[in-house]
Amino acid sequence: MKQYIIEGGKSLNGVVTISGAKNAAVAILPATLLVNGTCRIENVPDISDVRLLLEILDDMGAVIRRLSPNTLEIDCTHVRDSEASDALVRRIRASYYLIGAQLGRFGHAKVALPGGCNFGARPIDQHIKGFETIGAEVTLHNGFVCAVAPESGLTGGRVNLDVVSVGATMNIMIGAVLATGTTIIENAAKEPHIVDLANFLNAMGAKVSGAGTDIIKIRGVKSLRGGFYSIIPDQIEAGTYMAAVAAAGGNVLIQNVIPKHMDCISAKLREMGVKITEYDDAIRVQRTGVLRRANVKTLPYPGFPTDMQPQIAVCMALASGVSVITESIYDTRFGYCAELNRMGAAIKVDTKIAVITGVEKMHGCTVHACDLRAGAAMVIAGLAAEGRTVIEEIEYIERGYENLIGKLEGIGASIKRIETPRGRRVPAVG
Repeated sequence: MKQYIIEGGKSLNGVVTISGAKNAAVAILPATLLVNGTCRIENVPDISDVRLLLEILDDMGAVIRRLSPNTLEIDCTHVRDSEASDALVRRIRASYYLIGAQLGRFGHAKVALPGGCNFGARPIDQHIKGFETIGAEVTLHNGFVCAVAPESGLTGGRVNLDVVSVGATMNIMIGAVLATGTTIIENAAKEPHIVDLANFLNAMGAKVSGAGTDIIKIRGVKSLRGGFYSIIPDQIEAGTYMAAVAAAGGNVLIQNVIPKHMDCISAKLREMGVKITEYDDAIRVQRTGVLRRANVKTLPYPGFPTDMQPQIAVCMALASGVSVITESIYDTRFGYCAELNRMGAAIKVDTKIAVITGVEKMHGCTVHACDLRAGAAMVIAGLAAEGRTVIEEIEYIERGYENLIGKLEGIGASIKRIETPRGRRVPAVG
């Protein structure tokens, strides 16, 4: 059993460098299946989700070379027309991008329904709507998504998404780049990683325009060629370290960020009394006084991201006054609140609303990470709490944070990763 052990109550000071964006990488890697040639990709985060996708591509016959911890060369020219491993696919949510990639490359796809974090139903009906609009026949059978293009191939169409969906927007983009004609996605999501995927595809010879707006046009091309690309910094990783400094106190320079991508997070932390200074590619976060209450409603970009909701909740739990979080993206994402309450927080949840009454301090205990971002919230709470915090089920956290232990130790945190025989527990006692 893998656990994090945190001795809390220490302020964070120093410099931390942000890795490449997880949500961009997990779409860009499957998209390499469309490329006839070698893709050299830099700033790839070394996280378990990425390693799983690389294992899937390797199993399909891709030639992968790791030039450095964060630079890869991937050549899918001679990839086999084969199904991705069920066992691997079911361990990662982003495996659904293989549907669009295989459909575009081979004209058909059979991919097991994906796994990943469990915080409520996240249907792929909008993905299916998009694939059907460009000519594919899509069925669900025995836990698999099966998509088949007509003999004449995929053809462009107009997809009007019923809801703003990041995954569907990206998957339709991947599936449409080699289709005949023009595909238009209306009501498209606008997150930075969508722009990053479009830029990657264009660097390989695609013709995608409008990414970052609510209307994206994909003009189909006959083939994609190899090329070079560098993934953007991870907005949510940067936001997580910002929230950690806000909760635990201190002064940290966060490097390798795009400050504009952080506006929605920076604005809310400033409202709570945190000093934030922006530079060209860095942000300094300082907190010395008591945090102030605030309200948050999660919204599609450029609104406050749902993936930062658990982390900001920890800050609110330690703020003066009563704060309210309204979750508008997912139905059940407050499972972590019970864990924070065990640490001394005062949070009441009613379906999509959490009412948080700030407390002066929290205390360490044994908690578990119920999903990736909830796990990050447990880490932040442990850093801010008095005493020892033991976090279990850390495999969720390692899906999305590269070198978390090393980066936190580098800014003064007392945190270590241990493995114990299952059934034996480390007591949460200092």
